[in-house]
Amino acid sequence: MRRYALRDDQWDRIKDFLPGREGHVGGTAADNRLFVEAVLFRYRAGVPWRDLPERFGGWKVVYQRFNRWPRAGFSSAFSSCWHAITTTNT
Repeated sequence: MRRYALRDDQWDRIKDFLPGREGHVGGTAADNRLFVEAVLFRYRAGVPWRDLPERFGGWKVVYQRFNRWPRAGFSSAFSSCWHAITTTNT
């Protein structure tokens, strides 16, 4: 497992909070888990968006998607995800 990757139990707890999931109104995201891991990596490592590793895809795409959440009414989605992840028993 990569250092900043989500464990399966963490992913299972947060996947239903996220926009872009299967069956959700609007477009379906290609890979929500990879997107969340990119955002977590950025915050945990303290790097600017442009320094995201290539394994997460283009940094501009990740940034634009993250930046759209509040405008789309999902401002609490990432907070809920972060809380679910950080309050787990390791």
